[in-house]
This record gives sequence, structure tokens and C-alpha cells, in this order.
Amino acid sequence: MSGGTRLLLPPAARALAGGAAVVYVAAGNVRQLVAELDSRFPGLGQRVEREMALVIDGEIWQNAYDVPIPAGAEVTLIPRLKGG
Repeated sequence: MSGGTRLLLPPAARALAGGAAVVYVAAGNVRQLVAELDSRFPGLGQRVEREMALVIDGEIWQNAYDVPIPAGAEVTLIPRLKGG
């Protein structure tokens, strides 16, 4: 399947997506992306909210639900960055 936003999943999230390393989602912002993931792959959206950051065309975002996702963007999920 192609079209929409190309989303690269880390190995730890692939089990919730049926083993897929790449999925395509229709989302205009991060909040919509999380909702789409949870709708298609139950539990994945919640995991993204709790444990993941998103890289949108090379820029890292955490807890930024209203950040727009440009058409044709590539989004990668990565483990959330933690300070200490």
C-alpha cells in the first residue's frame, strides 16, 4: 500500500503492526497520526504516546500533538528521549 504519510516503525513497535516495518497513514498532524495508528493497530497509538518520539522529515518531536505533518512526509518512530 502506498499514499499518505510513510511511517517507519522501530523493531519494538512492529509486533503491534503485524510485523510491518513500514505503514502508510493519512494524518495531517501528530494527534491524527496517533489516532489512526490506534484505530488500525490497537495499542500502537497508546504506545506511541507513552514511549515514542517522532522524527518528521529529520526533526525530532515529543508531545507535540498539533505539529503538522506535511503531505508526503517521512515519519520515523524512535524511543522517547529522556533527560537526567
